[in-house]
Amino acid sequence: MEQRRLGTNGPRVSALGLGCMGMSDFYGPADDKESLATIDAALEAGVTLFDTGDFYGMGHNELLLREALKGGKRERAFIQVKFGAQRDPGGAFIGFDTRPNAIKTALTYTLKRLNTDYIDLYMPARLDPAVPIEETVGAIAEMVQAGYVRHIGLSEMGADTIRRAHQVHPIAGLQIEYGLMTRGVEDEILPTLRELGIAVTAYGVLGRGLLGGMKASDFAKPGDFRAHTPRFQGENLANNLTLAQRLEAIAAEKGVTAAQLAIAWALSRGSDIIPLVGTKNRKRLGDALAALEIKLTAEELGRIEAAVPASAVAGTRYDARQMQMLDSERRSA
Repeated sequence: MEQRRLGTNGPRVSALGLGCMGMSDFYGPADDKESLATIDAALEAGVTLFDTGDFYGMGHNELLLREALKGGKRERAFIQVKFGAQRDPGGAFIGFDTRPNAIKTALTYTLKRLNTDYIDLYMPARLDPAVPIEETVGAIAEMVQAGYVRHIGLSEMGADTIRRAHQVHPIAGLQIEYGLMTRGVEDEILPTLRELGIAVTAYGVLGRGLLGGMKASDFAKPGDFRAHTPRFQGENLANNLTLAQRLEAIAAEKGVTAAQLAIAWALSRGSDIIPLVGTKNRKRLGDALAALEIKLTAEELGRIEAAVPASAVAGTRYDARQMQMLDSERRSA
């Protein structure tokens, strides 16, 4: 398994990480037995980076990882955990809380659910507008000093916030949506990260399934949040699936799948980009890992980007309310 460094002075992790969210939430029903088998297959293939959140299934995702990592497997895994998102019993998101005491409480529960003494990388899921980022990072830094956290990350935060956070404590990685269909990070955030020596763990590399060979009907299953997302509705969806078909045509010429080509494109963006493969299925995991063998020429990269220009993608990546919560969508003053 190819390794990449999580930040200039950070740890080495597998070049592809496994995003575990769909095993517990948001993408419709999941089978725990298959999810556990998928995590095990990832470990056997050399995947070390596993991404979760304490609000994925309200603890279910962490408990699933705990089960998968029993029997001495914990030391083979680099676990990054997002925290701070608040949800009600019906699953609705009702805000964020990254006050220092709330952070320490959330971390305590996470350590218990994962049955571990430490978290490899801990990060707020979003910027809490009521709490200065300095306070949030400062509280995590205290947990680093105490040995409960090894590295600090951020998720979906903009360049100014990243700079302020990095002044308090070195930031190892930023988790953010980045792929052929979502390239806004390249304008301001990615240059800032490279200046500061911070890596990217990229989610949404397949456009949340749009580039994964899926059909319109696949996005309308019960419990699948994509049915309520602008990119997956009406004319927007039809437009975006047309872009996906263009990528499929290029992939067919190369003898690979569109998903593999999209992952290979993300891998080509730099050694500081670590794509997260979000899957709850062993076969899809195996297909994704095969992308590591694909090498793209400058001409092929140009054709891919011309076939799926981010400017042609219809619809925002979240609904209007959630878009307003993304610090990463705000430009520096």
